[in-house]
Amino acid sequence: MWQLFIRENVYMERIAETLSTPVTHECDVLVAGGGVAGIAAALSAARQGSRVILLEKQFMLGGLATAGLVTIYLPLCDGKGHQISFGIAEELLRLSVQYGYEKDYPTAWLEGGSLEEKTQQRFQVRYNAQLFAMTAEQLLLKEGVTILYGTSACSVAMADKVDVANDKITAVIVENKSGRTAIKVKSVIDATGDADICAMAGVETALFGPGNILAAWHYCENGRGYDLCMLGYAEIPEEDRTEETKTLIARRFRGVDGQELSEMMQLTHERILEEVVRKKQENPAYMPVTIATIPQIRMTRRIVGGYTMETSDERKDFEDSVGMISNWKKRGPVYEVPYRALYSAKVKNLITAGRNISAGDAMWDVTRVIPACAVTGEAAGVAASMTDDFAALDTARLQEKLMDCGVKLFYSQL
Repeated sequence: MWQLFIRENVYMERIAETLSTPVTHECDVLVAGGGVAGIAAALSAARQGSRVILLEKQFMLGGLATAGLVTIYLPLCDGKGHQISFGIAEELLRLSVQYGYEKDYPTAWLEGGSLEEKTQQRFQVRYNAQLFAMTAEQLLLKEGVTILYGTSACSVAMADKVDVANDKITAVIVENKSGRTAIKVKSVIDATGDADICAMAGVETALFGPGNILAAWHYCENGRGYDLCMLGYAEIPEEDRTEETKTLIARRFRGVDGQELSEMMQLTHERILEEVVRKKQENPAYMPVTIATIPQIRMTRRIVGGYTMETSDERKDFEDSVGMISNWKKRGPVYEVPYRALYSAKVKNLITAGRNISAGDAMWDVTRVIPACAVTGEAAGVAASMTDDFAALDTARLQEKLMDCGVKLFYSQL
């Protein structure tokens, strides 16, 4: 039986604050979160001519894909020899191996292999986290994106309107070493991974039902080279579990509570230390090299959008598709991503990307990974460069711009 600990965030004692927050920045598009979704969103919006500010609470880009050491760029293909995800999704994969790769180099895909060879090898790679983070940073700076590291969004200012169902965010309140300041915005992309901006703005959100399993991935030197130790695993569907499928601990984690995340990191460190001690007894050359600096949480909170994607949407045609993704866990399934899954009409100028988009629990494990984050990030960035009212945007115009960027939108285009 899985144990999911839920802490009630009900505090009896409160302190009243009266704040006067200085406005220090202004932009066309503010991207909250510098993971792969945020990188793709900021990159695409800047390339469309927007003034872009990217907020990242760590001091490196990439999120779970770098600081979290989940360094597997999962497939851009359907497992049957056909590329599914294009545009920035492919650009970032190539960027991740610009200075070398760690494992699973997709020779057939990057060096002109045959259909048969592409069928045998999926279009994925394992990359170096530090190199990927630094090359992504250089790419964003080249495109004119302003990056604010060590900066967390902590609140939003909303337009003073009677009709709150059609509200807009006028500024995002942030905190960093400079203190508490405000950034005036035209549109906002929530790429936090936890739908933090959505929650602050009062948009309906949903939590991942089962909660997250403890993972303790880390890098080690084993005397034969540098390697990734995948201690613990991601979510596995009930039907795929076997007697050998074991978790590190029974407890599961929501991922949206500060104390819980602190406890999770402590448990992660404890399990890594236990593993290192055990392995070192077997092999004196065994030594930990790098541990994750953020919690290895996969699915937490997401927007409830105009459409919620499900695994049953396989090969379903969406008139408002903004790109395609495959299923990293098995060969065959292809999904078009409907634009409606990225936003809620409640706050006009707020859109999501990455694992924040609207997807049911089973589908969430498909939409949370790097290719899907890049696909939805690019779509959100282009859309944000076009409008501050996402529900009113002419989807055909958005699709034209995405296709101009090399994105294939529909299964019929393959």
